[in-house]
Amino acid sequence: MTTQIVAMGGYEIDGPFGPPSKLEEYIFAAAGKTTPRVCFLPTASSHVDFFLERWNEITDALPCDPCHIELFERTVDDLDAFLADVDVVYVAGGNTANLLAIWRAHGLDAAFARRAGAGDFVVGGASAGAMCWFEGGLTDSYGTTHQPLHGALGWLPGTFCPHFGAHERRRSYRTMVADGDLAPGYGVDDGAALHFVDGELTNIVRAKADANAYRVDERGQHALEL
Repeated sequence: MTTQIVAMGGYEIDGPFGPPSKLEEYIFAAAGKTTPRVCFLPTASSHVDFFLERWNEITDALPCDPCHIELFERTVDDLDAFLADVDVVYVAGGNTANLLAIWRAHGLDAAFARRAGAGDFVVGGASAGAMCWFEGGLTDSYGTTHQPLHGALGWLPGTFCPHFGAHERRRSYRTMVADGDLAPGYGVDDGAALHFVDGELTNIVRAKADANAYRVDERGQHALEL
């Protein structure tokens, strides 16, 4: 049994619509199936219609068997049965703190853990959809300023900062790690992703030439190379 996590800093494309991101292509392909069953989770952005419209556009372009879980007006009674034949869980960005609280209220976090223990499983997403799998990270979930977020799912050790190319995010994350407010972790630019297999970093995905990923600790940032 193998668990893969694809943690994206953000997309390489501008605008809400258009072709799928190369990072989306990558996470769909990670299951190693011709037509993977891919489950979309727009929890972090309140399941607004816009995200489902975008999801439909992506799944029209990529080979997959699509589904999604709605939690605000829940329609799935047995989460374990629903997830049993899901190959990939793809989590949209938004408010990470809200995402975690809602998943836990419905027991979805535990259902994901059980599914991972039952067979090969791919999870991930962009921004909040990446940070949630770590122990925490830099967030704007609590207002307009960047703050530390603790108590995420902890499938991966350490912390995560998406959109690391943005100056204020990069500076805030480095300061919080240096001051001990956040554990060391990873800063990932838009257009880049980290691919973990059973907890080990195995690939740095770059959907554009200038997208990078960094290890951030008390000494500063260090570009990742594999």
